[in-house]
Amino acid sequence: MENTGFDFWMFFAGLGIFLFGMRHLEDSIKALAGKSFKDLLQRFTNRSWKGILTGTAVTAILQSSTMVTLLVLAFLGGGIIALKNAVGIVLGANLGTTFTAWIVATFGFKLDIADFSFPFLAVGILSYLFLDTRPFLRNTGGLLVGFGLLFLGLDFMKVSIENIAAQIDLSQFADYGLWIFLLLGILITALIQSSSAVIVIILSALNADLIDIYQSVAMVIGANIGTTSTLIFISIGGNADTKRLMLAHVIFNVTTGMLVFFFIKPLVHITYSVFGVDDPLIELVLLNTVLNALGILLFYPVLNHFGKFLNKRFKHAAPPGETLYIKNISPKVADVALQALDKEIFQVYTYTGNYITENFGRKEADKPLESRWKKLFASAGDLAKKYERIKRLEDELTSYYARLHRENLSPQEAEQLTAIMMGLRSLIYSAKDIKDITHNIMFMREQNDPIASRIIQDLRQVINQRLAEIQQALETEENMEQPEKWLQENEQAYNKLIEELYEHIKTHSTAVPVSTMTNVINQSISSLNNLCSAIIYWKFRHVNALDGEIKGEEDTSS
Repeated sequence: MENTGFDFWMFFAGLGIFLFGMRHLEDSIKALAGKSFKDLLQRFTNRSWKGILTGTAVTAILQSSTMVTLLVLAFLGGGIIALKNAVGIVLGANLGTTFTAWIVATFGFKLDIADFSFPFLAVGILSYLFLDTRPFLRNTGGLLVGFGLLFLGLDFMKVSIENIAAQIDLSQFADYGLWIFLLLGILITALIQSSSAVIVIILSALNADLIDIYQSVAMVIGANIGTTSTLIFISIGGNADTKRLMLAHVIFNVTTGMLVFFFIKPLVHITYSVFGVDDPLIELVLLNTVLNALGILLFYPVLNHFGKFLNKRFKHAAPPGETLYIKNISPKVADVALQALDKEIFQVYTYTGNYITENFGRKEADKPLESRWKKLFASAGDLAKKYERIKRLEDELTSYYARLHRENLSPQEAEQLTAIMMGLRSLIYSAKDIKDITHNIMFMREQNDPIASRIIQDLRQVINQRLAEIQQALETEENMEQPEKWLQENEQAYNKLIEELYEHIKTHSTAVPVSTMTNVINQSISSLNNLCSAIIYWKFRHVNALDGEIKGEEDTSS
């Protein structure tokens, strides 16, 4: 290795520094304006051409087609964007990722880039380390560190390849044709998982005359095909939409790449003559841009049909479980995950409200005793299944919460997540309060006892009225005081029901034990209190009542 003059460790140190710089760049830009990019992707994708332009712009700034792809998958899974528009964003991301190559080719080989990187690193590292209390300045420092590492890593790779260029003869590989360079580009990109880094390696080799322009274009085509491996890995075990987007990415890159591959020499000559480029490095990045632009022009007219074709692929059953929205969304995209989690909590609220009202039943006309027995027996089994469904939802949502909680959430996102989970826990308490007295309610309903029937009727009326008020609050989300009043009104209803019960038993006997009826009243009002608390936490974000902690002492396992 020493005889060839190739510094193995210098090359791979340069590659590592370059990749680490890109990661710093991506993280800093996300921290500075990540929410803006997500909003941009979400708002400007109602048309395919908007998706292409937005995907190009966001990827050019973020310098991470992988991050953009994750965002697209989250929006797609959440039903925010259509599949054909998601494909448009991915096509644009392919074009946007060529921006790195333009920076490197324009500045990286024209200047002493090691010296060029030092001011970035000096200012960036000092800002990053000593301005921890100023998030904007700290993230700006991280941005400068990313740029500095990018150029320093490039310098290491460039120097190490220049040292070996004079000792290596690639003519033996040229005898196999351009196919060997195509395969080499695919292999290296699949291993490194960064087409931008691979193109920098190709530029360094071209700059050192290690390969010619035709071989470098073949490797760039291979890098574009190899970058699909990222989405292939993500799609393993993923849902149908993830696999469809992966298939679209593979078809786009392979089709475009192979069409250009068979016409490499004419395309090189055309770009030389049309654009008058005499710098092979600029020629290469120009061809890389042309390659992705041609692919967009090729696929854009048929995106509607392409979307229909993709929708017919990977038809399979929905993933197991009770949840509807979070199955398709990665916790890494926190704001979209929180939207999905919010929709899931609404489902839990709906199931809980139905479970409570079905326990108390509707006002029934008198029926034969045998008919009532059959109905009560059947409803007991149905109610048990409904409660178990609510519990399964709790388990799935709690598991998702744990995964989401590990992400780097903003203070606002952390507050929203806490409020949602406190709301979920209160909904579970509400259902459990009723589950514990289901047998008492059924006993009271099947007894031909006027006092017990009156209590059931009054409780049913209180519950239905409160649920109607809650529904109105959920639809308007304007009245911030009403939810707090619900708890006071529940307490008043409890006192009134207990008072009426004791007034009745002074003059009338009852077939139902008084302790049973008082327990039903107590648990029913407790259930309403928990239901109202869930709305206060979940929708109105009043989480200070429990000092910001999710209440967890009570046992809801049964």
